Amino acid sequence: MVRHIVFFRLKDEAHGHNKLYNALHIKHGLEALCEKIPFVRYAHVGINIPNKPRTNYDIALVCDFDNFDDLAAYHVHPEHLKVSEFIAEAKSDRSAVDYEL
Repeated sequence: MVRHIVFFRLKDEAHGHNKLYNALHIKHGLEALCEKIPFVRYAHVGINIPNKPRTNYDIALVCDFDNFDDLAAYHVHPEHLKVSEFIAEAKSDRSAVDYEL
């Protein structure tokens, strides 16, 4: 099992919406990938408590896959790319860790 954890820091405004609106849109889009991509075993997005210090990230994504090949396929899957395109405009920073459970 492989766990994929990603943190996003969002811009205060993007796509004509505020940070919270975009965070909720991203949460919905990423969590829906479990239903659209069969090899995503688990996906959950947590939104940071509002108004925390700017050193914190705004969103945490946790996904599980059977193996690293499935994770690699996820990165290029068309459904993931649709969500990633929205995130690319809304984020100001990203960090990730992938490891075996």
